[in-house]
Amino acid sequence: MAGVSRLQYTTEIRVIRVTCSGRVDLEFILRAFANGMDGVFIGGCRLGECNYITQGNYNALNTVLVCKKIMDYIGLNPDRLGIKFMSSGEGILFTEAVDEFTKTIRELGPLGEGEGLDRNELKSKLEAVKSLVPYIKLVERQRLRIPYKSEEECHKYMDSEEIERLFSELIIDKLAIGQIMLHLRERPLSTGQLAELLRLNPSEVSRHINSSSNQGLIRYDESQQCYSLA
Repeated sequence: MAGVSRLQYTTEIRVIRVTCSGRVDLEFILRAFANGMDGVFIGGCRLGECNYITQGNYNALNTVLVCKKIMDYIGLNPDRLGIKFMSSGEGILFTEAVDEFTKTIRELGPLGEGEGLDRNELKSKLEAVKSLVPYIKLVERQRLRIPYKSEEECHKYMDSEEIERLFSELIIDKLAIGQIMLHLRERPLSTGQLAELLRLNPSEVSRHINSSSNQGLIRYDESQQCYSLA
């Protein structure tokens, strides 16, 4: 409707059409950030007005909320990812939402720079998340999703203590181990060096290292006094 009505909106955004907002995969969002996009905006049908029986827009909302938690963990501002629900006839609402989102991204600055992350650090963090996408999607479907009746219920559930606990146990620990493995693939490192790279407490790094060592993934090199891949 925005195009038919010749409504003007910022040229800083690139529109990619999909059949349903529910088809926007977590991997697509991460790929956009990995390719240097400063923000990702998803527009979907109004909740409760899905054109399909799948209620894909609720799935899109759940994906966005999970991704925002991941972004917060790896040091990216969650505001770089946005979602808005509107009908195909609400062209004015679309242009306003896009312009407002673009303004927010412009204020945040280039991806990573605004958060104080250098390019290599950001690349490493995104690679660790991307490697876990199949696992994260499985966990999200089985443990982090319920039949919602409203957007408010969805936000309330995703902000609950139960979800925070599950997210930490099921995803955060896996991401930390994934980042450790990626860094050790480049060179042997000590616990302190890994803690500095991951911006984690050394005790947390030690816990992840012990877990990985028990699985035979990491070994301790006594001669260099550091860890390397087994």
